[in-house]
This record gives sequence, structure tokens and C-alpha cells, in this order.
Amino acid sequence: MTVSNQLFEAYKTNTPVEIEDIEVADIMDAYDNQEALLERKKDLGETLKGYKISLTSQETQRLFNSTHPLYGAMTDKQIVESVSLADYNEPLLELELIFNVVETLEVEDTLEEICRKCTISPGIEIPDGRYKNWFPNIDMFQVISDAAVSGAVVIGEPKQLTYANIASIKGTIFKDGEEVKSGYSTEVMDHPAEAVKWLVLELDKRGKKLEPGMFVSSGTFIIPFALEVGTYTASYENVGSVSVEVTK
Repeated sequence: MTVSNQLFEAYKTNTPVEIEDIEVADIMDAYDNQEALLERKKDLGETLKGYKISLTSQETQRLFNSTHPLYGAMTDKQIVESVSLADYNEPLLELELIFNVVETLEVEDTLEEICRKCTISPGIEIPDGRYKNWFPNIDMFQVISDAAVSGAVVIGEPKQLTYANIASIKGTIFKDGEEVKSGYSTEVMDHPAEAVKWLVLELDKRGKKLEPGMFVSSGTFIIPFALEVGTYTASYENVGSVSVEVTK
């Protein structure tokens, strides 16, 4: 069975595979696996709605022995308002700003133009891998093959914000009203718009664009941690807040 089919079966049945059963030769092979996996998800009726960007800080890159970010495709099914742990394997939580594309992003766009062409929402991303005991034990190629271990994303109310509005802002995650972790947008390649620009350039290499109606989960402010039952609220300076209820 191909890597993409193995990961698809794990995704469809929520039955994780053994890490050693997924062998990926290189980064080109990894993104080919991801595209084949997306096509299988489309067979289920899912549609491509956006992308997540991972490994946007030196700290997260070190976890997976990488020197650069990576991306993963996300479908409409993965945009959620609530979460049941029973639907996931080993889900985590990340603080991420969401860029909602209003005008097609082009390779020549500046960082300021990227912000102008998007609205920005407070977000919570829920990474989840199709591997047993996956975090942080899988390699970068296994991460990419599995759509950058995309689980779900919660997207809050959008705002039109400038490049300066989201430079060096603080994000904080609360669980049942108690602060859990906080971080800064500078952890995301110094500025989240830099991550989106990186994605625009990477997608262009494969003949793809970020078009109106799509979203980008731009990179985490914090090291992810295990998701548990409770109500989580992510609050960002200048952007706003969004919450998600997690049940068994």
C-alpha cells in the first residue's frame, strides 16, 4: 500500500499507523504524498479550503530536525467550532493567526500587500498526526506527507489589519479561564505575514495559488501542548479572541 493510502486509511478510520511503517525518501516525495492524500480526501466529498504552515520558529524546527518551514493542505471538514477528542488520535493545541484570502496572493506581493489582500482572524489550530505516539517523534518528511499533521482549525471573527497591527503582538491561551501559555507573533518567522509570503512562493513552485475564500493558519506562537477536555480561549492583542469547547 502506498504511503498516501496508508495515511488516508488512518485518517478515515482514526486508526493510527506505526511510525516505522511510513517511509518517505525526500521532501519532493513527501509533498507528492500529501497531494495524493488530498485527492483521496476529495473522494470523500471534502474540498480544499486552505493551508497550515508549520515549523515557523527555530524551536519548532529543532523538534523535527529542520531548517525551514513546511505546509499542509486543509479541507472544509477540518474547520470546526467544537471538538470531540474521540474524533482524533493525539491532538495538540497551537496559537495561530488565520489569514483569510480576499484577493489572490501573487509572488510579487509585499508583506503589506499580503495583509491588505487578507482579513485576519484569531485562531486555534489543532494539530493531529496519523501515527502512534507521533509528537515529536516523526520526521519532517512524515509530517509533510500527513498534510503537516493537520487536525482542525477554529477561526474567529475577521478584521482588516495592517502589517504593523500584528507585529510583535502577544497571544495567550486560557483553559477554563486559567492562563495556560502565551507567546508572540515574532515567533512566526519574525512576522506572520512572512510565513504567508513563504507559502505563496512555495505553492507557486507547484503551480498553485492562494485564492479568495481560502485561509492560511500562519504558524504557532507557542510550542504545542496536548489538548484536553475543557473550554479553550485564544486571545490576541489587536486581533480579538476565539474559543473552542473540547469534549470527550
